[in-house]
Amino acid sequence: MTLRQAQDGGPSTALLTDRYELTMLDASLRDGTAERRCVFELFARRLPGARRFGVVAGTGRLLELIRDFRFGQDELRFLKDENVVDAATLDFLEEYRFTGSITGYREGELYFPGSPILTVEGTFAEAVVLETLALSVLNHDSAIATAAARMSVAAGERPLAEMGSRRAAESSAVAAARAAYIAGFGATSNLEAGRRWGIPTMGTAAHSWTLLHDSEEAAFRAQIEALGVETTLLVDTYDIREGVATAVRVAGAGLGGVRIDSGDLPTVAADVRAQLDELGATGTRITVTSDLDEFAIASLAASPVDSYGVGTSVVTGSGSPTAGMVYKLVARQDDAGGWVAVAKASTDKGSKGGRKAAFRTLDDGTATSELIAVSDGFEQLQTVASHPGARALQVTLMAEGEPDASYEGAAGVEAARAHHARVREELPVRALALSRSDPAIPTVYVDAE
Repeated sequence: MTLRQAQDGGPSTALLTDRYELTMLDASLRDGTAERRCVFELFARRLPGARRFGVVAGTGRLLELIRDFRFGQDELRFLKDENVVDAATLDFLEEYRFTGSITGYREGELYFPGSPILTVEGTFAEAVVLETLALSVLNHDSAIATAAARMSVAAGERPLAEMGSRRAAESSAVAAARAAYIAGFGATSNLEAGRRWGIPTMGTAAHSWTLLHDSEEAAFRAQIEALGVETTLLVDTYDIREGVATAVRVAGAGLGGVRIDSGDLPTVAADVRAQLDELGATGTRITVTSDLDEFAIASLAASPVDSYGVGTSVVTGSGSPTAGMVYKLVARQDDAGGWVAVAKASTDKGSKGGRKAAFRTLDDGTATSELIAVSDGFEQLQTVASHPGARALQVTLMAEGEPDASYEGAAGVEAARAHHARVREELPVRALALSRSDPAIPTVYVDAE
């Protein structure tokens, strides 16, 4: 039983990490640098897929996972058996608890190249071991949220449902449903996502339901008897035109909806709409599902479609399965206690040293730049008062090791969803295009001193 399991039943997350983080910790305890105060920053050098904006997601999940980042007896026994670290480091890990601070962009916020999405401050020993956990959560969830936001833009006012669980690993599917909901989807097919995060769930029947019965009509009658006339009937198991006719004959003109999962969707949707109207089912909604992505959704903008169900594309980031974020040391204290800005200088993989304060400049409510004030001395970070008309982007997510509960759980998800809807309104029109391009707004660095 792990320490966390002994306390509250939650599984430890301490081994959701890379070995080299613990070997660095081990070496730092040996040479005396483990207690140096450090600032780590999580950011993206560029936007994946040459997209025009990114969406931060996973923050609330990460805070909960950091709370459970404790080394219990099972974890310590594994590290000892595998000779990962020495006995002194095992003693340190047995008492490990992150007691530092984390500031960053709110979940649902937009980000751009260089945005200081997460800033982790603590001792080197406390902060370095969180690298893999932070990156695995934010890289995955932000990639999903960014793809979902683009689909939401393409869909306009038409509802979107996430239904890609069978195209992702089981835990990733739950996280993907959460990220998609934050970025504009209205429901998920995943019940665990509904239970854990309060996301509305949806779903009626698959083709197997129709194939189970002796006839399509029998399947439709059984579904309506179970779920009511407002249900959505899947009409393309056999012949779509015959399926629509059968659906209306069985349910009447008050049928809630039909779903189409195959064919040339613009053409099929138009034909189905015309047939429904001819049969008097003018209020019956049409949902399409069939390997949709943001481009397919955009191509259906002029079609008589009422809602979309998206699977594979959204849970895999629609071609960009990771956000490409990195976690770098940007400042540390020296032996005398003074702060030193540090940066990686590798070609095409450099970082910018110093603690950052981030703002979004606005012109009549429209975003114009990502303004990042860089402090080398750390005496005073800039505030929004230094940039009239700008919006401060960073909030305190964790102080002295305690997360802000308002960003966690189902309530945190709803807050992130609402925040995303607000800030997306700030995007300039060019940001809403789906074609590959430079970021919608530039990242501008200024000296904070």
